Amino acid sequence: MTTVAVLDYGSGNLRSAVRAVERAGESRGVEVVLTADAATAMSADGLLVPGVGAFEACMQGLRAVDGERIIERRLIAGRPVLGICVGMQILFAEGIEHGVRSTGCGEWPGTVEHLQAPIVPHMGWNTVQSPAQSRMFEGLEDERFYFVHSYGVRDWKLEPEGTAFVPPGVTWTSYGGDRFVSAVEHGPLWATQFHPEKSGDAGRRLLENWIATL
Repeated sequence: MTTVAVLDYGSGNLRSAVRAVERAGESRGVEVVLTADAATAMSADGLLVPGVGAFEACMQGLRAVDGERIIERRLIAGRPVLGICVGMQILFAEGIEHGVRSTGCGEWPGTVEHLQAPIVPHMGWNTVQSPAQSRMFEGLEDERFYFVHSYGVRDWKLEPEGTAFVPPGVTWTSYGGDRFVSAVEHGPLWATQFHPEKSGDAGRRLLENWIATL
């Protein structure tokens, strides 16, 4: 039986995430568990990391359950991880909110910062610019997804003053004249800035695509 652990570190729409994965995995008999236990999170076939709220608060919660180490160890072993919303943001090098600079998990370069758009938060349905031959967006090339956020990664750099470098598997979204990373598909590590659990049939299909990799 395929198992998915939803990491409970005190942040995110946990029950909504559990129900969404249960629905997406119903035909495959996927078992979903909400847990803060490191052994359970490590042994599951897939780990989903949700997140809602401030970057620093989410990092504090993640560290409290040894979440950084869990994610790192899973990725070293090639075991799938999916981050959602702030659960995606904390995978980057750092976040800046209200003048506070916080260190993230550092799985990817980049800084989470305030969106430069006339109206924030960015709330509602929007399209994405997914790369060709994406497994994450297979069958979803023309779909829209649901966003609720005021911060995002607006540039992808190896270093704060380095040369912009955009690897394959990065999806972008435009909003209010600004642009930000809306998804990343990088080996066993996938993440979305939008909420698949709030994105109807499109979100369900994306979760089905992820489950198919477990």
